Amino acid sequence: MFARGDTQGAVARALNVTSAATNHWYQAWQAKGRRGLKAAGRAGRRPRLGPTDLAKLEQALRAGPAAQGFPTAVWTLPRVATVIERLTGVVHHPGHVWRVLRGLGWSLQRPGRRARERDEAAIAEWKTTRWPRLKKTPRATAPGSSSRTKAGSRNIR
Repeated sequence: MFARGDTQGAVARALNVTSAATNHWYQAWQAKGRRGLKAAGRAGRRPRLGPTDLAKLEQALRAGPAAQGFPTAVWTLPRVATVIERLTGVVHHPGHVWRVLRGLGWSLQRPGRRARERDEAAIAEWKTTRWPRLKKTPRATAPGSSSRTKAGSRNIR
């Protein structure tokens, strides 16, 4: 884009990046040409879990918490961190495990909280008979009108 004569602002808008980024790219392009714009590699620390580790983790997660020796069928971040450590030897802080899970395509799911004693028939009955009587309805009068007499509305002589 720079070789075509596009401005830094036009490049920033086209790629939806900051003008500072395009300025950096422009400087690299001027100094080293296309080679200067090639990716410098991964930014930041390399992941501690490789593709084989992630595949093992995914398989263990799909087997469920019970298969890993947990008493309930709910995955929590501390439980996933424990499984990662068991399978790979890599210690992850539970607060950061969500990044690994997001990378695997997993998302937050919360179990529905319903009482075991819940009576669906009674709830349906309440919704059809009792709720309509309790629900507020619009007033019969028009908005702004009142059936009461206002104090200042009488003419006194």
